[in-house]
Amino acid sequence: MIGSFFQVHLQTQQEGKLSIVHSTIGIIRKQGILALYNGLSASLLRQLTYSTIRFGAYEVGKQTLESSDHPLPFYQKLLLAGVSGATGGVFGTPGDVINVRMQNDIKVAPELRRNYKHALDGLFRVIQQEGVRQLFSGCSTATMRAALMTIGQLSCYDQIKTMLLQTGYFRDNPSTHVLSSVSAGAIATTLTQPLDVLKTRAMNAKPGEFKNLMEIFLYTAKLGPLAFFKGYVPAFIRLAPQTILTFVFLEQLRYNFGFYPQSVKPLL
Repeated sequence: MIGSFFQVHLQTQQEGKLSIVHSTIGIIRKQGILALYNGLSASLLRQLTYSTIRFGAYEVGKQTLESSDHPLPFYQKLLLAGVSGATGGVFGTPGDVINVRMQNDIKVAPELRRNYKHALDGLFRVIQQEGVRQLFSGCSTATMRAALMTIGQLSCYDQIKTMLLQTGYFRDNPSTHVLSSVSAGAIATTLTQPLDVLKTRAMNAKPGEFKNLMEIFLYTAKLGPLAFFKGYVPAFIRLAPQTILTFVFLEQLRYNFGFYPQSVKPLL
């Protein structure tokens, strides 16, 4: 949650450099430590819609299409992950819009803040004041980002784990799962960061501020190539532990409750 907060904070920063340490100190001094958790309810809403759909669709699709004798080739995993991620991205966009706005409130003047009480309050106020369409601002970028994120996390995790096991030096145990998930998290962060920057700017923009995605792209490009990777460090700090915990727990759930052929059960 804190990593997500600073990711949004740095991505909506227009110019200048601000370290994570200075950001943390400044925000705590002005707003208190609880300000670091602004948008928690919206973040939870986003994960319940976005992550649940993309993980569920990918796992169900993979189990449906592959068998113990014929595992899915990597390119099919990429396609499945892309479709699953795009679906989750569409359904997760409203929660993402509210999440970005609530987290960005802290850096604007008090009279300009939206002051959503919680995620549901934000959803209702956007619908009443701006219309349902505004809940899907940045949806195209969010969908592309979600597809790349799912490719980087899920299909790359599966492929990296398979490659490690094929070397003969690794066994299907939590250590291998952690190494595979860290690698997948790094790939996912690198793939999605430019789109994440554009998505955040689109969702935080006032109505009519940008005409289309190309205008946001050109605006960001004027700040220099590194502007597309603003917030990379907090993004990785947020995504790496999330990816590790997700796959370690997922592997244990598969082992104890899901489909796992007896011959390939991971060693605990």
